[in-house]
Amino acid sequence: MTATRALVISAPHELTFRDVALLPAGPGDVVVTTRHTSISAGTERMLLAGRMPHPMLQFPVVPGYETVGVISAVGADVPAARLGEWVYVGGARCFHDVNAAWGGQSAQLIVDAARVVPLGTLEPSLGVLLALAATAFHGIDLAAPTRGSRILVLGQGPVGQIAARLAAGHGAHVTVADRNPVRLALSHADVRIDTTQRGYDAADGRFDIIIEASGSMAALTAALPQLGDGGTILLLGYYDELHVPYMPLFLRQARLLTAREWAHGDLQRCLAALQSGALDLAPLITHRRPIAEYQAAYATALDDPTCLKLILDWE
Repeated sequence: MTATRALVISAPHELTFRDVALLPAGPGDVVVTTRHTSISAGTERMLLAGRMPHPMLQFPVVPGYETVGVISAVGADVPAARLGEWVYVGGARCFHDVNAAWGGQSAQLIVDAARVVPLGTLEPSLGVLLALAATAFHGIDLAAPTRGSRILVLGQGPVGQIAARLAAGHGAHVTVADRNPVRLALSHADVRIDTTQRGYDAADGRFDIIIEASGSMAALTAALPQLGDGGTILLLGYYDELHVPYMPLFLRQARLLTAREWAHGDLQRCLAALQSGALDLAPLITHRRPIAEYQAAYATALDDPTCLKLILDWE
């Protein structure tokens, strides 16, 4: 049985970089040698804290679902022409002695060839953004904004940034809100609200759609009075539990939508948008670190307010 190096959370708040055993590759599998990963602050913070719901949380665990690498070996049923191909991998369950949630922070991954996304002409490191972009695409599809819709996006982390860009592309009037001026400066929106300075009522009118992308029930609760009658609330963060007052929802006869990651085809749609330049996400990558500095990288990704998206380089 072969081994590889991986980031492993062995217990709450215990992150190590160590050898893990890999399961044997099958005839339809490819081996991907990792070149870049990223740290998804929302989910990996919960995982590190021991708050991720079962079955994803079973220590020891390999986190990560934002991996870009090169196909370095192929199974018997996979064309040899795929060797050397740059691909995105949304995690893998290829480990013998550790749980995968989602298994992407590893020097090598063994994955069904049908699950990898060829990056083609895309600058490879941008591929780490595909998962969050697909999540935003899927959420915006559910919310279905139309031209002239008034939309409030709470939180300008990567998902909130991308959701605001996509909503604007539908012709919506977009207001974004965050406590971080660095993130607000990167936003594409008609109105930007620094919530440390003013409230949501500064937006002049009620909203047809509120997109919650901050992961904060307090932020959503504060914004509910600004929802219009029959308005929609879309949850695009990740939460332990939902705690919101019922009365504002009742009075507005609100629709509450939850979005699971992405739907079939969303990763390919995102890739096409990035390749064509219709969606420019390069400004969202604010920091880079080599994998040897993984402890500092996680501290930056989880705690530095100037960090929007950090890339770990594995070469």
